[in-house]
Amino acid sequence: MAYVLGIDLGTTSLQGVLVDPQGRQHASAERPYPLLTPRPGWSEQEPVAWYQALCEVSRELLAAAEGQELLGVALAGQMHGLVAVNGAGEPVHNAILWNDQRTAAQAARLSGAVGEAELIRLTGNPAVTGFQLPKLLWLREHEPGAFERTQQVLLPKDWLAFRLTGNFATEPSDAAGTGCFDLQRGDWAEGILEAVGIDRSLFPPVHASHDQVGTVHAEAAAATGLPAGTPVFAGAGDNAAANIGLGLGSHRPDRGSLSLGTSGVVFMPHLKPEPDPQGRVHLFAHADQGWCLLGVTLAAGGSIAWFRDRFLPGQDFGELNRLAAAAPAGSGGVSFHPYLAGERSPWLDPRLRGSFTGLSLASGLPELARAVLEGVAFSLRDVLDVFREQLEVSQLLVTGGGASSELFLQIAASALEVELQVVAGGTGAAYGSALLALQGLKLTDAAASAARVSLSSRMTPQPDAQLEDMRQRYVAVRRQLHQSGS
Repeated sequence: MAYVLGIDLGTTSLQGVLVDPQGRQHASAERPYPLLTPRPGWSEQEPVAWYQALCEVSRELLAAAEGQELLGVALAGQMHGLVAVNGAGEPVHNAILWNDQRTAAQAARLSGAVGEAELIRLTGNPAVTGFQLPKLLWLREHEPGAFERTQQVLLPKDWLAFRLTGNFATEPSDAAGTGCFDLQRGDWAEGILEAVGIDRSLFPPVHASHDQVGTVHAEAAAATGLPAGTPVFAGAGDNAAANIGLGLGSHRPDRGSLSLGTSGVVFMPHLKPEPDPQGRVHLFAHADQGWCLLGVTLAAGGSIAWFRDRFLPGQDFGELNRLAAAAPAGSGGVSFHPYLAGERSPWLDPRLRGSFTGLSLASGLPELARAVLEGVAFSLRDVLDVFREQLEVSQLLVTGGGASSELFLQIAASALEVELQVVAGGTGAAYGSALLALQGLKLTDAAASAARVSLSSRMTPQPDAQLEDMRQRYVAVRRQLHQSGS
């Protein structure tokens, strides 16, 4: 037996999986590391903590391999982060992460220098505070010494690949979330960089996601236990890698995924680099050399957890579901807007705030609980409606903790007007990166992994006049909230 190693560099931990050439997962391991918040709205990590986690996970999984051959390694990871390094590849500043919000002024200046319409045309997205380029502009303004020492700008997973190989490299699915990647050319958008005075040489060469970008060198072999000379493949951004693991590629553009964690992520493969003209949802490169639309609602499971913790302290999610099930569809006229942290897709409005409306003397905890579930589903529908302007959506594969609630899944299927199929067991970004390694080794086609995905329950839309009436009320109130900035 031989294996490949798939790695996912997440926001809270690094995960790894051992996968055989038939795509079967044999072992997994995980190590956490701290998230640093030196100021409100700032989010950083020390890259050396990532590498230490990689060393520990690698050694644990190699022990599980029991001396069998390791064919290759591929990496997935959190997107958008800035790892600014000197010529030796040493970080000159803590990594600034995807969820860092310090760069509003820099994003506005980027949009002004290039033009929002031109940014969307070239990169598929407007200027977003979480993207990498605004972070680099912030570093130049606020940490000029660190900026002067910067010789290369890397994304988080690509810095780990550098530590393994000594080579600077990236790939399109992650590069597409920097704010300066030309989706049609598949390379850095030199016009954008020139407009803000950034040297193109700071950015690494771009390879296909399944391309080999080097081999494990002797120093990394000693630290990680990985055999020297093991091929290392470029991998993908975490969302693209996870959907490769689900078998969702550009060959099937009507079938996407819905990840129900703290946030809600809707992913759809796309056949062409055609962005939403208003930039309401993201257009990124996919790891299969196609493209994908991505929409993110910030407080999906987060809103459900907030309600439980505030209104049902000490209770589990099962109690919340039991309460919600006791209320009728439409929640007795109560509507909830899940903008507890502002909203990303499709509104890109950090000023939006959550609300309950339609309360009456008859409203109780059951109505409020169901209104939260319905409101989260309606917020995801806002994203899917933008997708449907370009694509037909026939089915979404559901992953994440929210998939455990049968009631919520039925509400979501009906609100979204699409069939939902729950993925049984985890695949995840680490597994998807392992499939990319197998593809790079010419042992499998990553797109063929759909046959390996095990599905459990299926939910089909059930037309409900009360639910649709409540959705129309939700839209009317949301329009007022968005226009008022509250």
